[in-house]
Amino acid sequence: MKLGIGSYTYTWALGVPGHRPPCPLTALELVRRAAMLGVKVVQFCDNLPLTSLPDGELDDVINLAAENDIELEIGTRGIADQSNLLAYLALAKRLGARFVRLVVDSQGHEPSVSECVAILRPLLPRFADAGVKLAFENHDRFTAAALISLIEELGTEQTGVCLDTVNSFGALEGPAVVVSKLAPYTLNLHLKDFTISRVSSQMGFVISGCAAGQGRLDIPWLLAQLRAAGRDVNAIIELWTPYGHDLAATIAREAAWAEESVSHLRTIIPD
Repeated sequence: MKLGIGSYTYTWALGVPGHRPPCPLTALELVRRAAMLGVKVVQFCDNLPLTSLPDGELDDVINLAAENDIELEIGTRGIADQSNLLAYLALAKRLGARFVRLVVDSQGHEPSVSECVAILRPLLPRFADAGVKLAFENHDRFTAAALISLIEELGTEQTGVCLDTVNSFGALEGPAVVVSKLAPYTLNLHLKDFTISRVSSQMGFVISGCAAGQGRLDIPWLLAQLRAAGRDVNAIIELWTPYGHDLAATIAREAAWAEESVSHLRTIIPD
């Protein structure tokens, strides 16, 4: 298992709707941060798509990663546009990436499991020929059982899970349920810690992000579950950093949490 960072480690620095920093973090800068932090994996997802970079900039990212012995991973969102999936397949081949992390939903398109199978099955031979798998993220809508149904219908030889430790609260499933069911299918780990607290009125709860090791996620248990399932996968730090006093303060907190997360996880994941 290698420890890494990704574009969802620094979500605010990249920019979210309504909050775009004056100088957003670039793909090259993300690789530089990985080198500075001493981690060996960088995952670029849909909030920083490498497919949108000009060839020269992409070459710079690839070369800098190679110079620092950093593995590059990629991910996208949506399956309605098959040309996008094939573009990511081509990119995976260029980078030597073993999988494409995939969130099946996109704006205006939330396919059922059977629709996902119908759309993706014709593409799988091309992914198989390239030695690239699809890693479905448990993003919130599908339960663990639904994801397992999708994977087994398409075949475990070419598909698996990008296991996120918090997203499935949106499907009313916590880590104890999700990890135990999805660990055997896991191709990649999004390691995201969290807290749960009551609102001031006492009528409801808020699930918030935090630096790794400072929340409710039992990280040693999580890694033991993956090891027991025979899964030696990369762990990508993701952060749900709450908005602070202003955007600059939020970006600064995000960067501090990334450093704190790496420091803590290095005691558990030494590479």
